[in-house]
Amino acid sequence: MKIGFIGLGKMGAAIAENILRAGHDVTVWNRSPEPVAALEKNGACAAKTPADALQGDALFTMLASDAAMRAVGLDGAALEGAKKGLIHSNLATISVEFARELAAAHAARGLHYVASPVFGRPDAAANGHLIVVAAGASAHIETLRPIYDAIGRRLAIAGDQPEAANLFKIAGNFMIASALETLGEAIALLRKGGVDPALFHEVLTSTLFAGPVYQGYGGMIVHRKYEPAGFELKLGLKDVELARSAAQGLGMTMPLADLVREHFLDAIDDGLGEKDWSAIAGVIAKRAGLE
Repeated sequence: MKIGFIGLGKMGAAIAENILRAGHDVTVWNRSPEPVAALEKNGACAAKTPADALQGDALFTMLASDAAMRAVGLDGAALEGAKKGLIHSNLATISVEFARELAAAHAARGLHYVASPVFGRPDAAANGHLIVVAAGASAHIETLRPIYDAIGRRLAIAGDQPEAANLFKIAGNFMIASALETLGEAIALLRKGGVDPALFHEVLTSTLFAGPVYQGYGGMIVHRKYEPAGFELKLGLKDVELARSAAQGLGMTMPLADLVREHFLDAIDDGLGEKDWSAIAGVIAKRAGLE
């Protein structure tokens, strides 16, 4: 397939590389030129403008936020000259409201939109082990299945309305953020009481709480190692805000999300915004008098 790709951060560059390896013709665009040059060496074509990446069979995007997508014009201007029938698969975590807006903007121009946010850190992206959550027209998802198979180990179809995939992803990221809060509080409690948090982590994550979130992030919190950031704390705050906004739109509250948001804001005030989002544990430890 002829694929366009916009957004070559840590996640996007790894995903685009796997699409190339699967034998597809890939045209890439990014604000900074370095990741474009790296992918060119491996066979990608460089787009001069974002619109140049919309001339193939499909477009994949991995941008940080609603605002970043608007800045590129993916809600309007960049779509005007796109190849008719193009399928846009958005891999990023965006708001439910913006997902609806994007679907309408594409439909008005004879284009197709599939929301396909992913779960996984950059190492999972590099290894093709992401979990892809897709929502949109089933025919378009099936057309893109070979790409999803190349970048992920599982494809979950959340429904035929694109915003369903975004709500799925927002809820999942909220669960991870809540787990970071839980880990931070538990490990601070142990440190405060003089109990070995490393032993606690080893026992609990090999039995009752086995799984990559508790194992991986728990280890980072035990050892207070928040760099390099697999997912920056400031982006974690963005996703918690998305959960709170989605809840408000559905007439419900999320008290735990309010608490997690408070700690993320404190962490950013402490200069931790570009560290891994597990650095929220640093705020909890500070409040406990450990830092």
